[in-house]
Amino acid sequence: MNLYDDAVLVLKGYEDQAELRQAYLDHLAGHPDGMWKACADGHLTASALVIDPVRGRVLLTLHRKLRMWLQMGGHCEPGDASLEAAALREATEESGITGLTLLPGGPVRLDLHPIPPPCHWHFDVQYAVLAPPDAAHAVSDESLDVRWFPYDEVADVADESVVRLLEATRARSAV
Repeated sequence: MNLYDDAVLVLKGYEDQAELRQAYLDHLAGHPDGMWKACADGHLTASALVIDPVRGRVLLTLHRKLRMWLQMGGHCEPGDASLEAAALREATEESGITGLTLLPGGPVRLDLHPIPPPCHWHFDVQYAVLAPPDAAHAVSDESLDVRWFPYDEVADVADESVVRLLEATRARSAV
């Protein structure tokens, strides 16, 4: 199974956000290259919120280009076997943490957002990952900073999409 087929399968199995889920599927049906950054009409991305439920905190990155506190994530790459693998790779690369594990159950949320040209839309498939105890993080080339925030401080530093992702993650994981 290739990444495109995996994405279609994952989205068909995702039970929430029905209208948005259909928009993702319609985009892929109309764009065989919709998994890749080169698709100028928009493309799927994979992201993951890094959580430490024991300490009640999330790890966010201060995105170098956007200058916003966000979850880890980015573009799919040809070597990614699945959307889950892409999200886990991005979270590992951007956090510097080894040993992250995906929260079971597939994507936590979908988030469609505009980005500057030449592309126009990111169809983000959002996961959550659990950090191992005493995880040590590092700042990647894509970030200005990486920092842990208590759950109740996320709304003070991040936009609504990150807050919604945290709420959905906490609801799914009961943390």
